[in-house]
Amino acid sequence: RLDKYLKVSRLIKRRTVANEACDAGRVLINDAGESVKEGDVLEIQFGSKAVRVEVLNVQETVKKEEAQELYRYL
Repeated sequence: RLDKYLKVSRLIKRRTVANEACDAGRVLINDAGESVKEGDVLEIQFGSKAVRVEVLNVQETVKKEEAQELYRYL
């Protein structure tokens, strides 16, 4: 699920906030589904700022230090 990936990768710190962002349409994924897979490009709207990242890895849990290894900024 997209909201869980956002939380695990620490792009968004809380899952409830990630879920609200997804429901509000502030997170776009190149595929129409909510499933995240390697190679997907996510665009996240933070107010007037947009962040684009490519998914490099999908994991259920990850240590805080390793979270940035799950994606790269575009």
